[in-house]
Amino acid sequence: MDDQRWIQEKVKNASTHFVWMGLRYTCTLDFWFWVSDDVVSYKNWALDGQMDDCDMSGAMETGGGYNGGRAAAFHCLNVLHPTETNCWRKIIHLTAKMQWSLILLFLMGQCCFMDCQLYQFHYINENKTWTEAQQYCREKHTDLVTVTNMKDMKRLINISAGEMKEAWIGLYDQTHGTRTWYWSLIGVKFNESETKWNDNEPSDRGIQGSENCGAVHQNLTWRDQGCKWPEYFLCYDETNTTLKYHLIKERKTWQEAQSYCREKHTDLISGTKQLQDEEVKKVMNSSDGRAYTGLFRDNWRWSDGSSFSFRHWNKNFNNPESINDQCAMTVFDDGGRWKNVSCTGRKPFICYDDNVILIKENKTWEDALTYCRDHHHDLVTITNMDDQRWIQEKVKEASTDYVWMGLRYTCTLDFWFWVSDEVVSYENWALDGPMDDCDMSGAMETKRIQQWFKMNDTNEFNFICSKT
Repeated sequence: MDDQRWIQEKVKNASTHFVWMGLRYTCTLDFWFWVSDDVVSYKNWALDGQMDDCDMSGAMETGGGYNGGRAAAFHCLNVLHPTETNCWRKIIHLTAKMQWSLILLFLMGQCCFMDCQLYQFHYINENKTWTEAQQYCREKHTDLVTVTNMKDMKRLINISAGEMKEAWIGLYDQTHGTRTWYWSLIGVKFNESETKWNDNEPSDRGIQGSENCGAVHQNLTWRDQGCKWPEYFLCYDETNTTLKYHLIKERKTWQEAQSYCREKHTDLISGTKQLQDEEVKKVMNSSDGRAYTGLFRDNWRWSDGSSFSFRHWNKNFNNPESINDQCAMTVFDDGGRWKNVSCTGRKPFICYDDNVILIKENKTWEDALTYCRDHHHDLVTITNMDDQRWIQEKVKEASTDYVWMGLRYTCTLDFWFWVSDEVVSYENWALDGPMDDCDMSGAMETKRIQQWFKMNDTNEFNFICSKT
């Protein structure tokens, strides 16, 4: 009541019959709430107010001249639909302090929303050398395109102008650079401490030259060998819960084996965890020799410096130690598969715009949220594994052990939510994190495997903003 009296003194000077308060109704959950996350314990509704309905918010009448209504009572007024251009901004600011993710689900039908992507592709129909294309992209966009998975490949094919046959991408051969081991399956990181090499392996001595592909013996110890030798191979199928691993008894090169597994299953078997599975041991007992795995190494690097391991070479690609002055292009009439050619050729190319940015300033969670909204769009939202992989590349450059994300906990309703109002469907929490508690927000670690941690929001970290 004290708050009511204080505010009704203020509203007497208003120029309208009503003034808005932070009181809002949700159709979805059928209740009124304060956007500050306080419970509606005190009420002062007018007796002749409208029935609860969607698009309702609470306003206080200001007195003088309003049909003799009760002074300073609360009224339900229809909220005018905001314009499409500022709709999202208004909704986000509404949710910033209230911490109620579900409340705004019913509002989403009011506006047209873009399909949010953390990065956007741009096909440039100008013929340039790879180096000229790189310079163009860095001046007008972010960089030449980095391709992280098959979903990206489909996006590239869709944006190509139908008649176009090929275009530069951001992959180039780092001549005399250090070869790096990767796993074919996206998201599986190679860890030297978890290897299980056979005696005297990797030897890197083969009849065909450098040995850049991995295979396993029947006892599941590893070997390196040339990629052109036809061998049996092991596929992994993430969608098959009863039979995840398949020994394919058809002899193919490593590149052909990878294509086969991606077309008919998920990918070549990848990572120590998969190779140590009991099911794999049983499968390999039926083998009379060795089989390719998803292990490979190369000196190819992305123009933007990221370490994504995804490769989509054509079936004729050979993986030698180094090819001088070679760059990668995507060939649209070959399913977008990549081909290595001289970097001096002139071709169209694909740039990308990065829609997220790492801010290397130390701020509390709320200050980081305010900064992102004032200077960019919002604190970043991660809704799937692809978003996670993209962001974890960014956080490696942070100057703090953690970076803030747009993930917040509400004590009142006891759940986590994204401040962009996305549902928390994908999660990557560390197992040893603290229990849920008030004043908690989500941060991603920057030094190890980029899991999420629940941190007190008064901590000061770097943070990631979304630009759109």
